[in-house]
Amino acid sequence: MSLGTDVLALAYLVSAALFILGLKGLTHPSSARRGNSFAISGMVIAVVATLLDGGIHSYGFIIAGIIIGGTIGTVIAMRIEMTAMPQLVALLHSFVGLAAVLVAIGTWLNRDAAGLLNPTLAAELAVGTFIGAVTFTGSLVAFGKLQGLVSGAPLSFSGQHLLNLLLGIAMVGCAIWFWSDYSATPLLLMTAIALLLGILLIIPIGGADMPVVVSMLNSYSGWAAAATGFTLQNNLLIITGALVGFSGAILSFIMCRAMNRSFFSVILGGFGAEESGDESISAAAAERGVKAAAVEDAAFFIENASKIIVIPGYGMAVAQAQHALKELMGVLEDKGITVVFAIHPVAGRMPGHMNVLLAESDIPYENVKEMEEVNPEFSTADVALVVGANDITNPAAKSDSSSPIYGMPILEVSKAAHVFVIKRSLKPGYSGIDNLLYYQDNCSLIFGDAKEMCEALFTELKGGH
Repeated sequence: MSLGTDVLALAYLVSAALFILGLKGLTHPSSARRGNSFAISGMVIAVVATLLDGGIHSYGFIIAGIIIGGTIGTVIAMRIEMTAMPQLVALLHSFVGLAAVLVAIGTWLNRDAAGLLNPTLAAELAVGTFIGAVTFTGSLVAFGKLQGLVSGAPLSFSGQHLLNLLLGIAMVGCAIWFWSDYSATPLLLMTAIALLLGILLIIPIGGADMPVVVSMLNSYSGWAAAATGFTLQNNLLIITGALVGFSGAILSFIMCRAMNRSFFSVILGGFGAEESGDESISAAAAERGVKAAAVEDAAFFIENASKIIVIPGYGMAVAQAQHALKELMGVLEDKGITVVFAIHPVAGRMPGHMNVLLAESDIPYENVKEMEEVNPEFSTADVALVVGANDITNPAAKSDSSSPIYGMPILEVSKAAHVFVIKRSLKPGYSGIDNLLYYQDNCSLIFGDAKEMCEALFTELKGGH
């Protein structure tokens, strides 16, 4: 059985519409599941329609790929922890980039069977190879940084930007060469240069910028898919690639704006170094020392509060403390205490990381507020409970012009009457700089694992202490 051209085009149109509805659904937590259902349905229709395309003459390798890939994907989906989701997303982006490169090279190898190359197809192969190769190695570096296999601090060297520029010019030259004679040498040279450029573009980007990098690589993977669609003359790949490319680019812009940084400053790297310049304010604050608090102390202030704002961060994700927070929220609401969760746009290691974790523990959407909405409420909060967040609460972003994060919008936690921070140690956050919040008079630190401390707070408050 094979589908006619018109039926196939209609199936692709329906799939594209479902993908658009899926993206629309993902814009809000309350509609995210419905959006996922739309996207899954669209993908099922697209895959089935493609398999019934009359141009397919053998299903052996296709079936083998579905079985092997489906098995691996299922195992990963069942075993992956939410804390590892950012690096998984980065790794999956690399697969898209690699696929684009392999399709381009495969098309060149099969040029006689597919028809002689022409200037248009050669240009498509060049673009697909460039974007795909940069996405592949860049995503692998991002995966390494997120997984801890590579240092999260930016790695830069003298002449780095000049080297990248020269490599870019050389790659364009190879593309023009390939476009003129279709030979293997410029194609392979262009691929090698793009693979190296992908590494060099990501290694100077510090850990604090990783949410933007993940979003940016998502955009790259979309453009790689679109380029592959042109090569294969598949309209659905072009549409879906463009959707992913544009949505990733827009999200990257939004994330950069939330960090008060330009997109180009992120690409050029340097944010998140382990060492910073002369920080006179940080030095003066450090001399004052840090107040440590016991769980019982925090429980006393929390139980006598009327409004509490919880600020989740990557430490909550690592400790898997979201379920303990849900239990804590329940006992507090039973006591008539208002509980609000404050979300910073770049909390965690990828866009929406905290929203996903809170939704996983069934914390109501109406209790979760974004930065712009919740910041005015901190001055009316009796207690701000910071669970594993660091850079996004650092007042240095507003008060210390020498800080690398100066100008970055933060959650204004320090305005609450009392601030309790659950943290394993005084080790700096992913940006590598000290948090001035910890040295303020209204702030105390509860040292320990986020999940254990939240459970201890729940036990203490449940017991009526």
